[in-house]
Amino acid sequence: MKKETHPKYRKVLFVDSSTGFKFVCGSTLNSDKTATFEGETYPIYQLSISSASHPLFTGSKQLVDSEGRVDKFKKRYEQKAKPAPAPAPAAPAKATVKSKKK
Repeated sequence: MKKETHPKYRKVLFVDSSTGFKFVCGSTLNSDKTATFEGETYPIYQLSISSASHPLFTGSKQLVDSEGRVDKFKKRYEQKAKPAPAPAPAAPAKATVKSKKK
């Protein structure tokens, strides 16, 4: 087997940015930042969502919105929900009388 072909496998500290939940897991991710967790120093990786904040795992109906998707959705459909202005009344149609030819 060739040496130096595989990335270094090590323990990495993952941090959920929405809840602050931290956990250590083996990974090949590279990071310049480090943090101390439970007395040991680990490379750190920020997550936008994890099992601690995802509604499927927490059982709550909370909305986790780190990128503004929910706000965009609400804004778009608020505009469509507004009733359209009533059209101006049309001018009355002229009555036409057809004459019968004998």
